[in-house]
Amino acid sequence: MKLQFLGANRQVTGSRHLLRAGGKNILVDCGLFQERKFQSRNWEQSPIPPSEVDVLLLTHAHLDHCGLIPKFVRDGFCGYILATAPTMDLARIIWEDSARIQVEDAAYKERRHKREGRRGPFPNKPLYTIDDAQAAMKQLKLVEYDKDIVLGDGITAVYRDAGHIIGSAMIEVFVRENGTEKKVVFSGDVGMTDRPLLQDPHIVHEADYILMESTYGDRDHKDHGKAADVLERVVNETVERGGNLIIPTFAIDRAQEILYTFSELAHAKRIPQITVFFDSPMAIKATEIYKRYKHLLDDETHTLLKAGKHPFQFPGLHFVRTPAESISINSKGGSNVILAGSGMCTGGRVKHHLRRNIGRPESTILFAGYQAHGTLGRRILQGDKEVRILGKDYTVRAKIEELNGLSAHADRKGLMSWLSCFKAPPKTLFLTHGEVEAARSLAEHIRSTLGWEVDIPEYDSTADL
Repeated sequence: MKLQFLGANRQVTGSRHLLRAGGKNILVDCGLFQERKFQSRNWEQSPIPPSEVDVLLLTHAHLDHCGLIPKFVRDGFCGYILATAPTMDLARIIWEDSARIQVEDAAYKERRHKREGRRGPFPNKPLYTIDDAQAAMKQLKLVEYDKDIVLGDGITAVYRDAGHIIGSAMIEVFVRENGTEKKVVFSGDVGMTDRPLLQDPHIVHEADYILMESTYGDRDHKDHGKAADVLERVVNETVERGGNLIIPTFAIDRAQEILYTFSELAHAKRIPQITVFFDSPMAIKATEIYKRYKHLLDDETHTLLKAGKHPFQFPGLHFVRTPAESISINSKGGSNVILAGSGMCTGGRVKHHLRRNIGRPESTILFAGYQAHGTLGRRILQGDKEVRILGKDYTVRAKIEELNGLSAHADRKGLMSWLSCFKAPPKTLFLTHGEVEAARSLAEHIRSTLGWEVDIPEYDSTADL
């Protein structure tokens, strides 16, 4: 049995891991590389031919875990893509939106090059198209939490609720060879405990090998007051200055938690009645999916629903669906709140709102999620004085804020708490999906406190299990 590491190794995005066992090639996740220095991997030929993969296990529908699947299918993968019902629904909108953005961005870049007088031809082709996304959808196959799934002779898998986004899973894979059984646990992205909307992550007690994310492995989430308190302050200060509040928004989970928090503030009259533009068709669709799977939400949310206080509805909320509606936002007077994708400012409508507000001292840019190295969001958040947006350089004059209380990822304390529930050490714990500094810091902490064997695999390396 071998485990090959094909993405999110010593960096955060592009999750992709190949388990070779019992004559089967089992791929866990197939995500998009979003850091600029790794984006070329999206275009490269897959280290394993897609036609040689028997089945793809999808932990959840974030772009860095599922965003490369349409290309993988187009390049020859013809097996099932196993996912929970919410993940299937979310993946469909993620893939279509991603394909649309890539097609639009390629066309925009070509038009810009022509305006700038560059000579053609212009090889700005999208990574994949809507047709590729729709082809991938046909290979989705439903799985349920806590049910055995037969992957091959002597190989079964079980999906458990990871508490990260709706439908997210950690996956236990059992392999029986030569009369013995080994268990490999893929954590996916581990959620925080005691968060609104979602259940706490499932606790696992035994494993021979663990592959765990390490996104926040070197730190705990900052505690600058509850998320609602921070959002209340930022909204009121921005309104007082007469500016707009721009929130680059991850469409799945983070957008819904922000709406939940705005609803709480609006119903308590802790913020003035202000128009909140929810300018992300994908996030709007994702919100409908959260509504559809109410049985997977936590007790606190069920209590609100029974009391008639829907967490995704409040005065002033306006859903923006069409490009024309999005463009018209910029002509609105006074102060407004604009939630727009993407969360790391790597594409989508948020770039257009940023270029109109980033040079305004009265406006605020509020980041509410992890910003990977090399992304526009990271450069703004780390304090760059000038950034490039849609082919032009802009001086950063807007106030930059960060909302820390809504992370969908467990921090170091949360990851250590999850690991502490294992009754015995695994043979090896592999740390993935974290920048190298975060992974090394967490590895040293685990070695010193738990005494476990920890490895931080390199990209395209292989471990014998």
